[in-house]
Amino acid sequence: MQVYGYVSSRKGGSHSSFTLVHGYHGSFSLRHWLRQPDWLPTLEATLALDEESVRRVGDDSVGGPAVSRQLRLTRILLRDLLIGVNYLHCHGIAHTELRLENVHISPVDRHIKVGILGNAADFYEDGSNRSASDSNMDRRQMMIAFDMRCVGFMMAKMVLRELMDPVIFTKFKTFLMKGNDPSCLREFLLPILTRNSATGNIGLQILDRNWGAGWNLLSLLLAAKRSKRISCIDALRHPFLCGPRWRVVPSMDIIRWGLGSTAVRITEEYIYRTAQRDRLAHFIELMEMLNPHSRPKSQTSLGHGPVELELLGQAKFEYPNNWLELLPGKWRLLYSTGRHIGLTLRQPPLRVLIGDACLTIARPSKSNTSLSVTSEIGFTAMMGHDWPHNKRGIKGKLQVNSSSSLKAGERLYLNDMAMEGFSLGQSNSEKSIIEKLSSRKWRKVIPFTELPSSLPVAKLLLDNIEVSMTLDETLKQGVDVAINIVQEIRTQIPPEMFELTNIVCGTYVDSRMLVLRGVNGSALIFTRSCVNEEL
Repeated sequence: MQVYGYVSSRKGGSHSSFTLVHGYHGSFSLRHWLRQPDWLPTLEATLALDEESVRRVGDDSVGGPAVSRQLRLTRILLRDLLIGVNYLHCHGIAHTELRLENVHISPVDRHIKVGILGNAADFYEDGSNRSASDSNMDRRQMMIAFDMRCVGFMMAKMVLRELMDPVIFTKFKTFLMKGNDPSCLREFLLPILTRNSATGNIGLQILDRNWGAGWNLLSLLLAAKRSKRISCIDALRHPFLCGPRWRVVPSMDIIRWGLGSTAVRITEEYIYRTAQRDRLAHFIELMEMLNPHSRPKSQTSLGHGPVELELLGQAKFEYPNNWLELLPGKWRLLYSTGRHIGLTLRQPPLRVLIGDACLTIARPSKSNTSLSVTSEIGFTAMMGHDWPHNKRGIKGKLQVNSSSSLKAGERLYLNDMAMEGFSLGQSNSEKSIIEKLSSRKWRKVIPFTELPSSLPVAKLLLDNIEVSMTLDETLKQGVDVAINIVQEIRTQIPPEMFELTNIVCGTYVDSRMLVLRGVNGSALIFTRSCVNEEL
């Protein structure tokens, strides 16, 4: 039973009475519907989805593959939910207890009904919607942000059925409560979603569609800072909730997110044909041009006064502390535009299978720009000749430690006149990026009236390196085998991950992606690593 409203019967005198009007929407909440074995066709029949009903989410088709059907249904349910929650917020009320158990489907108009308002709270402590005091505004923002976070949990359960398991959902919430950025949820949940099938998980495919728009909306709903959480109105305009018939102009943040998500998807295919390598180099160049944290600012304080940094001998600038805030953490290497050498037809003295290669950056003190950088490469050394069939071997880690300082710099794009008289020209990726950015499509989104001759970057000045290697088992074959292990690791990994001094600058950073450039011009793209080993 849900409350529709009330009928007032005011009589003479100071006392009045009213009658609550309830509506019955069946015994099944949305959680009960989603737990049915055949929930997808059952919900489609309950909502009576036809061409007319799906047009309200910008679609013009029914049926199709299970991924398209579930995405269409998710859009309908979430849009109805957001409209209901927005109605409450517009009337100065926060639900405070939004869960799948408190949402029902009306058999009359076949819409989502947000009910169970027993714990609903008024935005304003004095009961007046006109109050604009700071305390009331903070209370209003806090309550809206809490409701939006609850909507994010509901969306996660609707799309990712694995989260209906209380144990997995508890770990999911724990990940967020520890202060991890929700933009790293895909990296965190990927081991669960690919446990049974590498590509067959429907929820993963839904969130990956449209350049990862679903992951973007989920991260905005679950943002750690309440001021960063998306509102109901903005969520309804998000590309994930708008069907193909609705033309949505994406924001610059969504364009950056899409470029990073597509680059990650390509690296996961692990085929790396020429066309894929060109596309990855192309996306990396685009990300660098759209880097939101690149330009030096003036009057930026780093704790104990401003830090002045020289920019290629020109005027002095204060380095923006965005890089210093975003760089610290553990970053997993996804791809390098440089060489790729694996277990090929080579005949090395020892076979080594490379695992995860990570870069851990720490900031010992907030009073300066000093950083400590550690490259950690996991590997398995296979001693026997039966390595194609038995890859157990001896596991180990190679660590390279170094210290670094951060300064502002520039990356120059030399034109034809500047290169006159030299044998070297622009790389294929740079030529293709210039051609694409000159097209009418990209002119609408690139914030430059003309292509820049240089872009600001974060310059990394690394010191001497210290190399160490640890093995899970005692190596009985002697020092020569250990030397061969190190040599084979150096052959397979990008040289910048071993010789950290080869890293020249950082050209892109946000909460989940990092791009570094080496001395030879190759780019290394990283994603922030938040994988929970317990999962």
